[in-house]
Amino acid sequence: MSKNQTTCHPLLALHGGQPVRGSMLAYGAQWLDETDIEAVVSVLRSDFITQGPKIAEFERKVAAYAGASYAVAFSSGTGALHGACYAAGIQAGDEVITTSMTFLASSNCVLYCGGTPVFADIHPETYNIDPEDISSKITTRTKAIIPVDYTGQPVQIDRIMELARDNGLVVIQDAAHSIGAEYKGRRVGSWADMTMFSFHPVKHVTTGEGGIIVTNNEDYYKKLLLFRNHGMTKDPDDLLKNDGPWYYEMQNLGYHYRMTDIQAALGASQMDKLDEYVKRRRDIAAYYTKEIAEIEGIQVPVQYQDASSSWHLYVIRFDAGRFNASRKEIFEALRAENIGVHVHYIPVHLQPYYQKLGYLQGSCPVAEAVYQQIITLPLFPRMTDRDAEDVITALRKIAAYYRKID
Repeated sequence: MSKNQTTCHPLLALHGGQPVRGSMLAYGAQWLDETDIEAVVSVLRSDFITQGPKIAEFERKVAAYAGASYAVAFSSGTGALHGACYAAGIQAGDEVITTSMTFLASSNCVLYCGGTPVFADIHPETYNIDPEDISSKITTRTKAIIPVDYTGQPVQIDRIMELARDNGLVVIQDAAHSIGAEYKGRRVGSWADMTMFSFHPVKHVTTGEGGIIVTNNEDYYKKLLLFRNHGMTKDPDDLLKNDGPWYYEMQNLGYHYRMTDIQAALGASQMDKLDEYVKRRRDIAAYYTKEIAEIEGIQVPVQYQDASSSWHLYVIRFDAGRFNASRKEIFEALRAENIGVHVHYIPVHLQPYYQKLGYLQGSCPVAEAVYQQIITLPLFPRMTDRDAEDVITALRKIAAYYRKID
């Protein structure tokens, strides 16, 4: 024990003490009810388990919710981003500006098309991509911007769209975290040229694995439809010739990124509960913010005045100068208390593959500094009030144990 600690603090589970919880609380998890299960079973009993009517139903629901004209479902959010880059015409020689504080897919999708990701730094308080740094990174080779709604808080999309219009760029909003969020009174999905939502089990609604692009641009919509299905069409209006009812044409090089009806049925059922799920996430986040504000040395997430987050993640930041422990030790201590914390994310440009491509440590100093101090707390709608209380109890226990005494 450090000389700055006293024996009055409860012994941490990491050091052999009693954990706050008897079982691990995950950082995220799906919430499926009987209506979801019945929706999937109904498809299993039907004539179509893939390439059937549930895909279009799900797409209509998501498009209507987001305030977009079109939606194209994919087998994953990564596949959806790949499709969006293809529709935007990204190719070798093109640069695409995105954030490094994100999951790998946000920039990998650019590489898939032969383009070059360019990483702009993040805002030091919100951790979203900084529009001013975007502006400084625009060159004659820039083709698009992929802003990411980190943790569910929308980026300053109006400013980013203004930059795009002024420079003739396409904006693909990576909203994997932010379905149900709003910016200046408009839902995410109604702002950008294309917007991607993800449906992994830890997201707001799930299809198991899956993603979708919403857009108001009919040309993008048609390109996305082709891209997810081998570049193939059977639409009589699009065929160059027509040998008969069986006839199809491969008009571009596409991929097999189709979603199944099984997934779409689950997603359509989950969409009916999205607002309820978002409200529960917001309630838990509000409780965290109130309670953590009283714990010295821990910074709660800063929110834009114009944004209403849908709270996919709740990320706290530790002031390293206030504790006699590293982030790693605090992380391990929380895990030992059975609080399933995580870290989101390791900056992409620091990954070995990107380092081999020539990306340099130090190029996004704010993102690199933030990464060293953040921890993600459990947050999902199926959490009980007691679960959330356990998180705060564990945080208080660990903060008190490791806090430096002046």
